[in-house]
Amino acid sequence: MSAEPQPDVSEDIDFVAERDSEEFQELRKTHRSFVFPMAIFFLVWYFAYVLLADYFHDFMSIKVFGNVNMGILLGMLQFVSTFVITGMYVHFSNKKLDPKATKIRKRLEKEGVN
Repeated sequence: MSAEPQPDVSEDIDFVAERDSEEFQELRKTHRSFVFPMAIFFLVWYFAYVLLADYFHDFMSIKVFGNVNMGILLGMLQFVSTFVITGMYVHFSNKKLDPKATKIRKRLEKEGVN
């Protein structure tokens, strides 16, 4: 938390105009360029696992090593892929989204204070 109170600049900013600005549209485009393909990838991967588990029992029961079969292995990879995608998003956000969002925020704060 900040020791000094932040001024309320929300009344001085035209949020509709900001939403329509080229800078904000670029931020949204950048965000969507990562989120939509990754969401589609994960959903396809998830439903493939569910369909394999439901309809391909022989494949899912293939022993990989010890008592670990394909079903358990693919199920564990669901968790791994979730963590990998999360890490990729954090990296993408830090590198691509946060600098653009910070630039917009600072400009809006400067405009709102004046």
